[in-house]
Amino acid sequence: MAGPEAERRIATVRRFNRLYTKQIGLLGEGYLETPFSLTEARVLYELAHRQRPLATELARELALDPGYLSRILRGFERRRLLSRTRSKADGRQSHLTLTGRGRAAFAPLDGRSRTDIGAMLARLSPGEQRRLVDAMRTIETLLSGAPEAKAPYVLRPHQPGDMGWVVHRHGALYAQEYGFDERFEALVASVVAKFVDRYDPRRERCWIAEKDGEIVGSVFLVRRSRSVAQLRLLLVEPKARGLGIGERLVAECIRFARQAGYRTITLWTNSVLRVARRVYQAAGFRRVHREKHRSFGRDLVGETWELSL
Repeated sequence: MAGPEAERRIATVRRFNRLYTKQIGLLGEGYLETPFSLTEARVLYELAHRQRPLATELARELALDPGYLSRILRGFERRRLLSRTRSKADGRQSHLTLTGRGRAAFAPLDGRSRTDIGAMLARLSPGEQRRLVDAMRTIETLLSGAPEAKAPYVLRPHQPGDMGWVVHRHGALYAQEYGFDERFEALVASVVAKFVDRYDPRRERCWIAEKDGEIVGSVFLVRRSRSVAQLRLLLVEPKARGLGIGERLVAECIRFARQAGYRTITLWTNSVLRVARRVYQAAGFRRVHREKHRSFGRDLVGETWELSL
């Protein structure tokens, strides 16, 4: 590629790179005012989002020199951010896992990144935000060399109007499928109101599932104590079941809970919710208590399930 037009295109890309590296805070001594370099932060991100990866996998995925990555990992070990477990398949390699200290170190970095990006988007109108995100998707698609895949559904954070949907659909669906009366809808409304009033984005989250622009599911993760989070209000619309939405919503709760530094996730359900119970069990939750009770106009068996992180 040569000539004046090529030079103009190269200059445009370089100008954009300079703008964006400044915009997202890559020029400081530490990434997002943390003690980690940009590369170290990216490695921490991958460790937080992968299930016990091998160092060779990380080097390949991030296009890092294995020796450079090895030095970063040794540094994490010295700071007690990382533990290794020898691979049963290949004794020369080890599976990598963030320690509790490592997850605690990553959580503020991840939170700061979300906050900064959120602030950047907040300066734009909704239409401008859509244009920006669409442009970024285009850049990602073109530079990755992979065709853009159309996801059967998307997950997003909650926004105004979602809480009313959560209360309405829980009330309607649980009456239809389990015979619960309006007292269940009142319980859901109280849970939602408490979440909105006390929302702490560093430690709590709501995910909304959308398919073809329509809400089809939800789940909440809320703080019970410093070390215990509670999963609440998992729901998937009947027409969207079978797409793995419930499993994905629970997986997001687990991922976020680990990043936020929780040690345990607890949840309360009833034995009649058989599909939800299978999702919890598949995700690693174990039932720790059950008790008969009469609520919402029905005789039920309440169950407490827990997952150690």
